[in-house]
Amino acid sequence: MHRSASLAEGGRKEETVGTLLGALARRLAALQAPVEEAREILAAVLDVPRHWPKLHGDDCVEGEVWRRACIAADRRAAGAPMQYAVGQACFRKLTLDVDERVLIPRPETELLVDLVLERCTRGTVADVGTGSGAIAVALATEGAYERVIATDISSDALDVARANAARYAGVTKAEMTFVHADLLTSSAIGFPLSAVVSNPPYISYNEIGDLPAAVRDWEPAIALLSADDGMATTRRLVQQAADHLVVGGLLALEVDARRASLVAELVARDDHYERISVLLDLAGRERFLLAIRREQR
Repeated sequence: MHRSASLAEGGRKEETVGTLLGALARRLAALQAPVEEAREILAAVLDVPRHWPKLHGDDCVEGEVWRRACIAADRRAAGAPMQYAVGQACFRKLTLDVDERVLIPRPETELLVDLVLERCTRGTVADVGTGSGAIAVALATEGAYERVIATDISSDALDVARANAARYAGVTKAEMTFVHADLLTSSAIGFPLSAVVSNPPYISYNEIGDLPAAVRDWEPAIALLSADDGMATTRRLVQQAADHLVVGGLLALEVDARRASLVAELVARDDHYERISVLLDLAGRERFLLAIRREQR
């Protein structure tokens, strides 16, 4: 099969991994490591390990793969984060569709999932501000919950999350429900919760200029920024979660390392919670806040 003339470069007729990598590297020439970036893009488009393109230079490439890889390379050259350029991100055992409607899932958030799986083993759990659905789908596929509820204020984000959940419908162990809501305000939630887990927006509006360009210029501000020096959304969520959690239920939040102590103080002042702890991420930063819903006095 020969790719269309609109995708040809310099009249070449070869359609191999090697020639495609060369074409991609030329499109990425302004970047620091164009060859490595080209391999990563092609591996993502083909859904193969990163080392695969290097070992299969003589393999044939279909025209559609060529087209998708070139589009991804052009987006990457224009400054898009790699995950947005290729349209997907890895999260735990999942490969998720991502674009500018949702945050790119971070490795730190994978640890948040571990903390929830270790401390809450059954019942209904809610992923608040689900974005791509990374946390919700991971909990639904790895945990033994009856139900996983995913909420988001962005209907666009919920569309992405639903699509990602549909991809893993065959291995999902829990019933999944998607709710358009500002945190936990919707009556559609309708179930007492064994856990509330969230990676809420926690960057202050004054800190926009400090963000890397790949974050500031591409990722959705609604999922990054919060008023009141980054604390407003977290404060509201802590209050709302108390009304939904069962006694003994888990509140699990990913927090800004610079504000972890403030979040801990916030939760400690709320009489609804006990056994409050702050845990570290792999870099040794205070990243996670855990608390248990206490019995009302």
